[in-house]
Order: sequence, then C-alpha cells, then structure tokens
Amino acid sequence: MSIRKSNLDRLLAQDGPIILDGGLGSELDRRGYDISTPLWSAELLMNNPQAIKDIHRAYLDAGAQCITSASYQASIAGFGAMGLSPERARELFVKSVDLAKSAVDEFLQHKPDCGYQPLVAASIGPYGAYLADGSEYSGDYGVNDATLLEFHQQRLLWLDAAGADVLACETIPSLQEARVLRQLLEKVNTPAWISFSCQDERYLNDGSMLRQAVALFEQLPGVVAIGVNCTAPQYIQSLIGEIKAASWTRAIVVYPNSGEHYDADDKAWHGTETPLECAVAARGWYQAGAKIIGGCCRMGPAHVREIATELNADKQ
Repeated sequence: MSIRKSNLDRLLAQDGPIILDGGLGSELDRRGYDISTPLWSAELLMNNPQAIKDIHRAYLDAGAQCITSASYQASIAGFGAMGLSPERARELFVKSVDLAKSAVDEFLQHKPDCGYQPLVAASIGPYGAYLADGSEYSGDYGVNDATLLEFHQQRLLWLDAAGADVLACETIPSLQEARVLRQLLEKVNTPAWISFSCQDERYLNDGSMLRQAVALFEQLPGVVAIGVNCTAPQYIQSLIGEIKAASWTRAIVVYPNSGEHYDADDKAWHGTETPLECAVAARGWYQAGAKIIGGCCRMGPAHVREIATELNADKQ
C-alpha cells in the first residue's frame, strides 16, 4: 500500500522536537471522571465526549503539537460487551479522531499564528488493554497470532480511514504483538509509529530485546517513528540508545510515565516527578536523539507545558 502524505511529514522535516500530549485516562481521572469500566477513557466517547475534547484542548493550549485520540482502549469486542453493534463501534472509532480534529480546529481559531498545524494521532493500544488485567505490563497474553490479528485488524483499518495524521500503535509489550502489527501495517495508507513498553533499559515487558522489535520495522517505510512509552522515565535515555544501536535512522518517539508507581493494595500512586523535573529529563532525551517527546500515565498538561517550554527555549 502507498503511504499518503500528511502534516506529520512537514513537522518531521523541520528542525527541533515535536511536542506530544500526555496521558488521557489519567487526566480524566484527575478531573474526577469515572473511567473504572473495562473501556476506560473510551466509554466517554459515548457518555461525555466533551470531557475528552476539553483535555485535547488543554494539551494543545499547553504546547502539544500532536494530540492522541481516545481510542487506546477501544475494541470491537470491548464495545460489543457493552451491547454495541460493530457498526456503532466503527462510528465511535471515527468519533475519537473527529473529536481530536475538532479540538485542533478550535485551537487554531483561537491561536491562528501558532506557526504549525497540530497533528492528530489515532491511538491503537495493545491487546492487554482490552483484557484490562494488566497483561500489557507482562506481554503474556496466552493467545496465538490469529487471535491478535483478528483483534487488531478491523480497528486498525477503521482508524486508517478516519483521517488521522498518524496511527500510534502504543504500549506494545511483546515481540509477538509487534510481529502481528507489522503484518497489518503493510495494508494501511496512513503513516504509523510503533511505541513499546519496556521493563528496563534494554528489554520489552515480555523480556524480548528492544533491538529485535525495532528490526522488524526496518523495511516498512510507512513506519515513520519507533519508540517507547508507558515506561519509567529513568530508562528512556538508555532505550533511545538501544533504538539507535538497531540502526534505526527514522524518527524516535518517547513518552514515558511520570515516574510514580501504582500500589494495587492501597490503590494509590506513590512517588513524585514534578513537571519541571520531567522537562529537564526531556531535554536529555531530545539531545540523545528523540524527535517526538511527550508523556503517558500521570503526565498531564502541566508536564507538557514545562516540556514544551524547555524544548522550545532555543527557538526564542
């Protein structure tokens, strides 16, 4: 399939970083919305789309040049469990992209002189996000390739047709799921990035080497960036080095968690990583070779604002 040109190509060709948004689900939770169902933030596509749009806009106002759709947890099976038909599921996938695009349009109306066209990334989360059992942190799904293929294929094709600037296959924890996505990405027209979830400085959550996963996509030109997300920030610098060591010459994307850790016993987050600390770390990631930089869980608009301020300081 031929990969269509998008606004992403223009930003990738420019000097300087591309600022990505932060976590959507964790920001909804911080604002008091109930995201405790298996659909997580995707349920608000049905029940409160304005809440999603408000957060998209908050990230744009904070300096994000790329925002991510509320489709990470969305799946045909997940929507089906809520009694929705496949056609209604398709409508909600498209709606996730349309909400982000609408937020971009509103932002540009209020700030037409910002100097760039913000991007919309269509989020494609891992199979483990649908299972909602934490298995995306181990990569051990206990299913075969055919199951993963069936799970991802239709949602990926729907998002491919939805008009996003890039498909963001993110929090991928295993070499198995990476291979399946590589097969499916041969059939899409939208540029894509692949972002892996890693347990330490070298390995995916399933124990595979990050270098092995990167090598899968070397001959797939539609994959315009590879990187790491939903990973502790202290590992990011080394993981950028691992990606470069795999002879990857296209863009690198990184958007780690805040550095806090979740205690399942008391159902609370512990530790802290201030927005300013994250911004200082982000400069190191940029200097190490990352092009697209943002945040994941527990990284909100305040973090993105500090990252944007830090990384854009040289442009002043």
